[in-house]
Amino acid sequence: MSLSGRVAAIAGATRGIGLSVAYALSGRGVSVVVNGRDPVAVDETVTEIRGGGGYAVGVVGSAGDDGVAQKMVDAALSEFGALDIAVNCAGIAEPPGSTILSISTEDFRAQLDAHLMSAFHLVRAAGRVFAEQESGSIVLTGSAASLGMFGGSGYPAAKGGVNALALAAGADLADRGVRVNVVMPGAKSRLSTGDDYVAHIEGLHRRGILDELTRDAALDPAPPEYVAALYVFLASDAARSITGQVFTAAGGFIGRYEPQQASFVAYRDHNDSAPYTLAELADLLS
Repeated sequence: MSLSGRVAAIAGATRGIGLSVAYALSGRGVSVVVNGRDPVAVDETVTEIRGGGGYAVGVVGSAGDDGVAQKMVDAALSEFGALDIAVNCAGIAEPPGSTILSISTEDFRAQLDAHLMSAFHLVRAAGRVFAEQESGSIVLTGSAASLGMFGGSGYPAAKGGVNALALAAGADLADRGVRVNVVMPGAKSRLSTGDDYVAHIEGLHRRGILDELTRDAALDPAPPEYVAALYVFLASDAARSITGQVFTAAGGFIGRYEPQQASFVAYRDHNDSAPYTLAELADLLS
């Protein structure tokens, strides 16, 4: 599982899970392109990695904006002469108390840009390099919020889009030797701490959306280092047969989602049958 000599571009690499992934990859000899919105945080992360004997350069900007992901890819190629790994950990929190009834169009679009568009830009920019060289690993960050169990609207919609993008891109690029996978992490970060977050989780529990076990787990997330290891594994050759899959990881728990399949309800041939009536649908689906 040696990664020494590889090159990675990491969107959202200055805080939380992204920072832990950057440190974990650098610790295994990977040269890293560090991306984040805050220039000070980018400089500090690059300095920290270099101070530990690693190799890093920074690219400032939101990966959800046009051109930023391409700058990350270009920096990897110009500074390190290669690109082998692309990881997206970029994202922002949904406004406190946000619901489908209250979120503004502007805030909803901001969620799509931060989570889904950042993934799209990175998959496309890195994917072009990987397809040409017929190798490369892309790891995107999803969320259990996409299952509808953590409230909000823009955040879960964007994360659901990340899952769909990974499945489609993984199938599209498989014959070119490019792997695309998703990690839905549970870890302590700026998105999972603070009074607003605690109030949000407690509110979901009171409404019966979260059970007690899930509430307790959400209020006591493990450090991000616990999920960073899965990102590193998926970036390595040890995972070369794994693509188009969605994983979840939180503390010591690792899960893998099975491909979605429709369960059988009914069938009749449209060539010799009329459409179902409402009464028939009621009998079948009630």
